[in-house]
Amino acid sequence: MMGNALEFTHISPKKSRHVTYGDNNKGRILGVGKIGTNSSSSIENVLLVEGLKHNLLSVSQLCDRDYLVSFDSHKCVIENELDKNIKHIGYRTNNVYNIDLNQKQNHNQCFLSKNDDPWLWHRRIAHINMEHLNKLILKDLVIGLPKLKFEKDRLCDACQKGKQVRVSFKPKNIVSTTQPLQLLL
Repeated sequence: MMGNALEFTHISPKKSRHVTYGDNNKGRILGVGKIGTNSSSSIENVLLVEGLKHNLLSVSQLCDRDYLVSFDSHKCVIENELDKNIKHIGYRTNNVYNIDLNQKQNHNQCFLSKNDDPWLWHRRIAHINMEHLNKLILKDLVIGLPKLKFEKDRLCDACQKGKQVRVSFKPKNIVSTTQPLQLLL
């Protein structure tokens, strides 16, 4: 999935459908096309998604198309399962594996999200309060939680919606019962 139509070598419009992200937000699909400069490094059936700020590559869809995807601490290798030719190599920088589709052996962001976003961890751990996240780090209670300073510098949309209450009923100006505790059918 990509958000920039200028990076496509070929694109065709697609009727209005949506993709759902991991945080249950939705993005509208504007088209589907092909990216990459030559046939050996191009990727087909790439979705153009409205408002997408980072390019995303689905590892499961690559595996469904007969590619082997392997990760280590420095790089990610995508190779054709049938003839064992290496299609792409993504090198790890800042906890993200980057692939460059304009070169034969490669670098564009894909595969992992950055772990240094406090709001990502807020969403991952059930929209926990930022003060509680700081306590988890201070007491080292969660394995893999990065040592970040969590500050509440904005309001989480999902948390705000969860705290909203229903609007009360409008008061009636006339009495519709004839005696106390009468039920209307």
